[in-house]
Amino acid sequence: MLNIFILEDDYLQQTRLENIIKQSAASKNLKYRHLEIYGKPQQLLDAITEKGNHQLFFLDIEIKGEDQKGMEIAREIRLKDPNAVIVFVSTHSEFMPVTYKYRVSALDFIDKGLPEEEFQEAIVSVLVHAYENMGRTVGEDAFIFKNKHSHVQVPFSDVLFFETSTTVHKVILYTKTGQLEFYGKVSEIAKSDERLYQSHRAYVVNPENIVRIDRSNHMIYFEGDETCFVSKLKLKGLIERVEK
Repeated sequence: MLNIFILEDDYLQQTRLENIIKQSAASKNLKYRHLEIYGKPQQLLDAITEKGNHQLFFLDIEIKGEDQKGMEIAREIRLKDPNAVIVFVSTHSEFMPVTYKYRVSALDFIDKGLPEEEFQEAIVSVLVHAYENMGRTVGEDAFIFKNKHSHVQVPFSDVLFFETSTTVHKVILYTKTGQLEFYGKVSEIAKSDERLYQSHRAYVVNPENIVRIDRSNHMIYFEGDETCFVSKLKLKGLIERVEK
């Protein structure tokens, strides 16, 4: 299901957008799991715990007088999540060409100054598009993990390894662009995709992205100086997988 995020520092616009989304979702029978509204960029960024094209962001461009703050936030989101759906909602239509400079691949640019009916239609169009395309990715290149608490979807080629978190019932996913913590077990993740390999009771790795294996110290090296362990029992099997 969709997770919907709104970044908007004007209370009236927050309420306007929230009401339209709720009414549109109800009328079109579009289910969503979360609808979160934030007035401060860092609050929004801190609230992102999943990845994938089920993550839908409505971003105002001007926040607290900073003309292009929304675009900077969009770029941060895009760096973490290539598949997130980003929509700009702004009164500054003159900024539309600038979005290409930021290379955030926005789905749409909706002008707050549109007549109410057209504004609603634009929001509905975005919701329907996001809902219908949710879960579609580049096929084999997608790693998808779902349980009742989490939904993670990232390009498989970006996955380095998974580590049991110090937080109970959570794991940490290390990718080429950062880290993501979510609810799950490494044993579940190992079974969820046959391209992965459980190298240790606390680690599951993507053999395709291993740069080097230190057999003496039972260490696995990835690009960006990331490392994890491989147990003695799992070492031979991992070497065979990498050499394939």
